[in-house]
Amino acid sequence: MAKQDPHADIAKMGFEEALEELKKIVAHLETGEGKLDEAVDTYDRGMRLKQHCEAKLREAQEKIEKISLSGPGGSPKTEPFDAA
Repeated sequence: MAKQDPHADIAKMGFEEALEELKKIVAHLETGEGKLDEAVDTYDRGMRLKQHCEAKLREAQEKIEKISLSGPGGSPKTEPFDAA
């Protein structure tokens, strides 16, 4: 039987939910309490949450930038989205 990924739930999280859990993990790890194996597992989950948050931010940035071809030599450049 295949072992399930204990971090599979992260992919379903929104940015705010993942960030909130990441903050809790950082606070817990900063206390230095607990066993080493648990701390390593917690750190691993924190890294996965961080990567998830970064990906969500990149996705949001891509959605709010527009591409124009008015850069030097007609090369593409991005500009912040202006909803006005």
